[in-house]
Amino acid sequence: QLDPENTGFIGVETFASLVHSHELPLDPAKLDMLVALAQGNDEGQVCYQELVDLISSKRSSSFKRAIANGQRALPRDVLLDETGLGFYKRFVRYVAYEILPCEMDRRWYFYQHRSCPPPVFMAAVTLTQIIVFLCYGARLNKWVLQTYHPEYMKSPLVYHPGHRARAWRFLTYMFMHVGLEQLGFNALLQLMIGVPLEMVHGILRISFLYLAGVLAGSLTVSITDMRAPLVGGSGGVYALCSAHLANVVMNWAGMRCPYKLLRMVLALVCMSSEVGRAVWLRFSPPLPASGPQPSFMAHLAGAIVGISMGLTILRSYEESLQDQCGWWVLLLSYGTFLLFAVFWNIFAYDL
Repeated sequence: QLDPENTGFIGVETFASLVHSHELPLDPAKLDMLVALAQGNDEGQVCYQELVDLISSKRSSSFKRAIANGQRALPRDVLLDETGLGFYKRFVRYVAYEILPCEMDRRWYFYQHRSCPPPVFMAAVTLTQIIVFLCYGARLNKWVLQTYHPEYMKSPLVYHPGHRARAWRFLTYMFMHVGLEQLGFNALLQLMIGVPLEMVHGILRISFLYLAGVLAGSLTVSITDMRAPLVGGSGGVYALCSAHLANVVMNWAGMRCPYKLLRMVLALVCMSSEVGRAVWLRFSPPLPASGPQPSFMAHLAGAIVGISMGLTILRSYEESLQDQCGWWVLLLSYGTFLLFAVFWNIFAYDL
């Protein structure tokens, strides 16, 4: 009735009177954003499709453009000024400042965040890794450098070059770990970095990034370090960490996480030390070993996946990935690598 010509637009005053007269149960924060969208276009009209997208929380870059070009700003210029928040909402605000570089994005995330569904992926992966480690530790009575136990490398979860035909091993190796130190390092990073990333960017994006790093790690080892087995979730962990660190560097001025320079240095030192330790265990094992020790190439492959594909995912908050040409280029490159690695393992491995 308000749009007889079926243009898809109505005036913002008309929409405001509609909301007032019918007492529509709209989220006040989303209502402010819709008005900002209207004032961001040339004629100051409310778009029906933008209304649908906003109510359904669909990712769209139009919101950012409207706020940047419009005359209306969202309420509460600084999210840190919020008072009277409960513990969980303070944690959500902390996550917003930890992950997102723009105040507008932080407010949008804070106001539209819902606790359901919870960030279950990273928690489930970490819990499974701990359970598997405890089971093998109790069974073998060995908690440090478990890979030196001859029975450990016979696990059906370990990626081993002699059993590469069992394709599930290219993913399940992420549940096995060299020892307590590697498990502790990976679990800590997964919870400290992976959970906040999953809260902001969603389970689909973060699980895809993590598993892409894990798969790229095992396939890279199968090509570059063909005699070595592989254990640990470092491929996925380094994909998350490198993507997050690269996003912080690219948006350094906008990030508001405290002591960001110190934390950046500490993260790089810890990651470099872990890679150095893996290299040392690969080529200079502390004990005589009957065969090659686990490879370190998964760390590097995961970092490459994070810096390339992961950075694109994290920089596309509230934007659709399928609308970006760069995303398809990276996805095609990753698919080409996977295809090459699969054919290598089938036809060229014995060369």
